[in-house]
Amino acid sequence: MRHWLAWWPILLVVAVATFTDLRSRRIPNWLVLPFLMVGVLISPWRHDWDGIGRGFWPGSVRGFAWHGLGQSLAGMGLAILIYGIPFWMGWTGGGDVKLCVAIGAWVGPIQVFWATFFTAMVGGILVLCWAVLGGFLRELFTGASDLLFGWKQHGMSSDPEQTLANPLKRKMPYAPAIAIGTLMSFFAS
Repeated sequence: MRHWLAWWPILLVVAVATFTDLRSRRIPNWLVLPFLMVGVLISPWRHDWDGIGRGFWPGSVRGFAWHGLGQSLAGMGLAILIYGIPFWMGWTGGGDVKLCVAIGAWVGPIQVFWATFFTAMVGGILVLCWAVLGGFLRELFTGASDLLFGWKQHGMSSDPEQTLANPLKRKMPYAPAIAIGTLMSFFAS
């Protein structure tokens, strides 16, 4: 997204999502679902998309361009592919997935790729800082080792004790990483 004024809805939503995720470990549907719908609805009238689809649908009708809608849907689809697997594995929450899919509706597949790349980097750094400050760095590495090398013993299912209601199992709010990674992707493109 080339013009900085197009960033403000995303900035607003990721800021509110970060606040609510830090406060309650939830990203509310009342925030994410309207954001997703508006992103899809305005996409045909956006003419700043880069990437795939350009030239597949010639011209526009009264400002309506199929290219924009295709970019929005492709951004959503890529976000579902990238974030759906960690959700299915129980590694991330549904609010994180919905937030990333909604961001995909606004930014398209190329920007989603870069946002995911930066989000993963930021998320890794935040997890390490969180574990050091919380005093459970060793437990973090033991759990990561079990995740990487113990799947043959435990299968592909997630830990049934890993819920938000269980204070002994630590889950980090991921919306701050998503917000920072998404913002970094704007400056990188």
